[in-house]
Amino acid sequence: MGHVEVEPPQIESEIGDDFGRKKLNLEQRTHSLAHQALIQNGAAFSYRPEAVTPSCIFQNTNADTGSSSGTRWRFLRRNLTSELLIPSRYKCFGRARRSFLETVDSLLKYHVESGEPVPVVDPFRYAMFSLLLFMCFGEKLDEKVIKDIMEIEGDVVANYKRLSVFQGFPTFGKFIFRKHLSDIRRKQKSALLPLIKSRRERKEKIKQENQDKNIVAYIDSLFGLEFKDEEGRKMSDEEIVIFICEIMDAGSDATSTVFEWIMAHLVKDQAIQEKVYSEIQEVVNSEEETKEEDLQKMPYLKAVVLEGLRLNPPAHFLLPHTVEEDIVLNGYVIPKKTIVNFMVAGMGRDPQVWNDPMEFKPEGFLGEEGEVVDITGSREIKMMPFGAGRRICPGLGIGTLHLEYFLVNLSRTYKWVAVDGQDVDMSEKQEFTWEMKTRLRAHVSQRAK
Repeated sequence: MGHVEVEPPQIESEIGDDFGRKKLNLEQRTHSLAHQALIQNGAAFSYRPEAVTPSCIFQNTNADTGSSSGTRWRFLRRNLTSELLIPSRYKCFGRARRSFLETVDSLLKYHVESGEPVPVVDPFRYAMFSLLLFMCFGEKLDEKVIKDIMEIEGDVVANYKRLSVFQGFPTFGKFIFRKHLSDIRRKQKSALLPLIKSRRERKEKIKQENQDKNIVAYIDSLFGLEFKDEEGRKMSDEEIVIFICEIMDAGSDATSTVFEWIMAHLVKDQAIQEKVYSEIQEVVNSEEETKEEDLQKMPYLKAVVLEGLRLNPPAHFLLPHTVEEDIVLNGYVIPKKTIVNFMVAGMGRDPQVWNDPMEFKPEGFLGEEGEVVDITGSREIKMMPFGAGRRICPGLGIGTLHLEYFLVNLSRTYKWVAVDGQDVDMSEKQEFTWEMKTRLRAHVSQRAK
């Protein structure tokens, strides 16, 4: 099987054939090649290679990480997008966002009073996890239940790098880690199956009670799904467990990682933090609540979020793509079954595209005419923290909303400064995502209203 890795300023491809392997250097910038592959030839590059990850030991729903680009993947992705991840649904969870923001606020007030530094990512990750569970189940779960599920999924995330042996030695990996992975799946089922079964039994009653409150639950849409390619078979509760876990892991950890990086830059550069605060003060009256529609009036805050996604994307590579037929890309034949990947971080840090690419400069997203970089990649690809084309992350909209919403509220209420005598360590390490090597801790003080 061949392998192509895209890395600026050139693309290196290693293509295997019956006579061994040969290396080709294609002297063309990554950004153009990525657009050719993922946008102009999106259908051809929308496939995934067969799974060689820890999930291959279990039945996988192939929501987005599986190998299929056929009916199963399109069916589940379409349902996920229409039932949970379209802008018209975002308002349904506004009350829940405010509720979990209040949870974070109460935790931060404790640190203000005690003077103890805040482990910045912890309260935000809890809020994200709680919010995603609310979006899935349509109700606020007990704190112990939330923390139990977080602990289980934390084990999955913490062992991600260790379990990467599956990538190179899937059979060996299954043998070595079968018991560990089976224990994880057993714990996931133990925590989530009772919630799923309870929701299924109470669905109609809850739906009537919540009708006036405009509360939806994504899981309700899964109960009625039928796989036409399997004679109308419905999803089992065990499959729903896997699907919910995939959503929780992808949605909470990636967003939390980006938030921590953004806050690290604001702690390190107080001038940027004060610019964010000043913009908020100009838009929102001191007596008013910050509303989500206010975010549209804050270009600098949006630029800070985009700059965080550019410089510190949670994933440095996309999930692998593959082609099912030979295809010509930039004059070279990409053979059938070749694995293709793109360096997301490399694109966002390419000096041929970005000025001072390793510096955190939100002003780069504030052109004279208000030019905004298209992070969907439809027009051109300068950065793609969410991927691009048919396999673009469907959580792009809700992910950026959560980053902006919590950033504006936590910047408005609190001033964040480095722990005395400590510099902010901006080095990174790879875990489930590319996170800070030294987790960010900061002192918080309440701003005067």
